[in-house]
Amino acid sequence: MTFLSKPMTVWRLIAKEILHRKLNFALGVFSVMAASGVVVAQFTLLRAHDLSTEHILQAKHAKAEVRLAKMEDDYRKYMKELGFNLLILPKEQDLTEFWESGFASATMPESTVTTLANSKKILVRHLLPIVQQRIDWPEQKRRIILMGTRGEVPLVHRKPLEPMLLAVPAGQCVVGYELARDLDIKPGQTITLRGTSMEVQHVRSECGTAEDATIWVGLADGQKLLGLEGRINAIEALKCHCVGVSSAQTRQEVVGILSGQVKVVLRENKVTLRAKARDRAKAEHVQAMASELASRNRLKQNRESLAGVIVPAVLLAAAVWIGLLTLSNVRERATEIGILRAIGVRGRSIIGVFFTRAMVTGLLGAALGYAAGLTIGIIVQRSSPSLRVESAGELFEPLLMIIVLVAAPLLAMLASWAPAMLAGKQDPAVILARE
Repeated sequence: MTFLSKPMTVWRLIAKEILHRKLNFALGVFSVMAASGVVVAQFTLLRAHDLSTEHILQAKHAKAEVRLAKMEDDYRKYMKELGFNLLILPKEQDLTEFWESGFASATMPESTVTTLANSKKILVRHLLPIVQQRIDWPEQKRRIILMGTRGEVPLVHRKPLEPMLLAVPAGQCVVGYELARDLDIKPGQTITLRGTSMEVQHVRSECGTAEDATIWVGLADGQKLLGLEGRINAIEALKCHCVGVSSAQTRQEVVGILSGQVKVVLRENKVTLRAKARDRAKAEHVQAMASELASRNRLKQNRESLAGVIVPAVLLAAAVWIGLLTLSNVRERATEIGILRAIGVRGRSIIGVFFTRAMVTGLLGAALGYAAGLTIGIIVQRSSPSLRVESAGELFEPLLMIIVLVAAPLLAMLASWAPAMLAGKQDPAVILARE
């Protein structure tokens, strides 16, 4: 018997064996198919659970992002309409006096705002230095509020933002609604304030506050009119509503940067209320996502526990069944084995026949089992509200298929090991004498 004739003999014996004992082979294939199908179905459902969880969380996250984006947009609009919510005052300023008069009487160096803008740690936005006082307008015999500002100071560590309040050019002014109405002041007109002539750049719309009786000028012009060159009495800013940054932290940071030479007042308005609502919505979203994930993980753990019981039991049952079928096959073929051994077929060739038959059984059963298990998994996930995936193709996992196609033949061969060794070691004389 040549090297080439041995493989041909083994495969011929296997083919004849399968054709002669169809039921035994079919039962072996079915047992492997059932075990493989259960394993594949369980892992397919677990994959469906993971994909469904991912899709659910993505959908909820996308919905929350839309909601938060709208709130952020509303926040920006209110910020533009209602202005600054943080006020930085000189340390010496009496807050009771400030609330009564509406402006600060104490002053601080104009360089204070530059120090803030140059700090890379600053958490506030839109720094606006101002000098403000209630003064007499002798030319019109009226009492007005004068505010001088040079416009917003850019932060060195951030990209420039769209300013909330534009600077008033030198030699020009902006007039409040009430003053413009009473004195019939129009844009482009020239007015005189304390001996200084200036052009009216713009007339503010009515707002129903002290701003209606205010005149805005450039910071240098305001300092000159008030005799406060190089001084300011307040810095208006917008508090950063960053997640995890409290008002106390912001206040402490500003005071620290300016070496304790200022007081920081946080003014509650619709801007801060909107920001707080946005922060609460974001926190609720994070909590809801965590709760959903925890619930899905508990459900997955239950499914994994069930699979941990079913899969080993099915694999063990399949291995025992294949072993019994192989043992039965060995006993049925005792005479044939004795004749083959008597004519010179070696024991390892007999063992190879049973191992190869087991491998074919396992490979065919694995292929059928994978297809059946995947089909069952798809059907079950479609009927389960908690296992929704976008397409059945997502459930196909090449790695699982490879593992099944490799593991099932190995399991079948392992289960056939003892009967195959028994067949290969039998003495032909004893078998034939008995038969």
